Amino acid sequence: MSGVGVRMQRKVWVGGVRALIGVGALALLLWKIGVGETVAVLRAADLHLLGVAFLLFLLSLVIRAGRWAVLLRALGLRVPFGRLTYLYFVGAFFNSFLPSGFGGDVVRALELTQDAPATAAVGTVLVDRMTGLLVLMALGLGALPFSVAYLAPGLVWSLVAVAGGGLVVGVLLLEGRLLRRLTAWLPGRFSLEGSGFLGRLYAAVTGCGWRAVGQALAISLLFNVVNILINFLCGRAVGIDLPLGYFFITAPLISISLMIPVSIGGVGVRDWTVVALFGPMGVSSNTAASMSLSMYAVSAAAGLVGGAMYALEGLRALRRRERGKRAA
Repeated sequence: MSGVGVRMQRKVWVGGVRALIGVGALALLLWKIGVGETVAVLRAADLHLLGVAFLLFLLSLVIRAGRWAVLLRALGLRVPFGRLTYLYFVGAFFNSFLPSGFGGDVVRALELTQDAPATAAVGTVLVDRMTGLLVLMALGLGALPFSVAYLAPGLVWSLVAVAGGGLVVGVLLLEGRLLRRLTAWLPGRFSLEGSGFLGRLYAAVTGCGWRAVGQALAISLLFNVVNILINFLCGRAVGIDLPLGYFFITAPLISISLMIPVSIGGVGVRDWTVVALFGPMGVSSNTAASMSLSMYAVSAAAGLVGGAMYALEGLRALRRRERGKRAA
């Protein structure tokens, strides 16, 4: 078997293992808290609120496409907004059905290499994701003083460590000079300075400029408020009656849990995280798990829209090739 075949087989096995881990973690949680009780909560969920959450999720994809466009323009690249929106919908499909929340980012970067240099495609995807996370973490820290009275100490310190550390790392990555100096002594292909791939990639990351990054952060603020509202609506739909501020606190930790590459679409990981975060507030495990499953259902439904768009585009491309062959 060729090296490419071996790598592909390994990826299939890894994906299968991650799927089993995610499903196993969810099954263990449901067995522990009671499948019947959780299903009963889901059956009583307010479908109108979930419908609004679904529409907001679709809107969030359009908002994020606008953020990506700002970063690409800062590098002198003019990619049609419709193309970027399409890629974000396709990314949502892969995020929902591939291991970790980064699956869609990889697909977006690969697809964009048809329209832009590879380093610019990957670099803007990284900055796009980074600005969203930075604002989410800042929102969590900003809401902390207003919510600390009813938060468990462990949650407070977890948020401070994760969000505070993430903000510091993010600013250092975007600033660039310090990391370039720290890696200047490394061989060319490992250094963030110079003409190697990593150097060119990092040049794209830092080359967007603070003005474009500032605009991206402003758009990220809008997106993250929409994302928190989606979580809030999913919670309300299953009967969670907590203040909106608590969702500002928990959203960063939930989002970060989705990036752990041990499941598909965050299944299992997100469910345990939501149960752990909402249990101390008096929310039953069945209700918290139902909220998590509702959140996945909303994102997966939006992902299926992206999957349908991806399939239609594939059929169009196939028809174009067939017409080209016949014309030849």
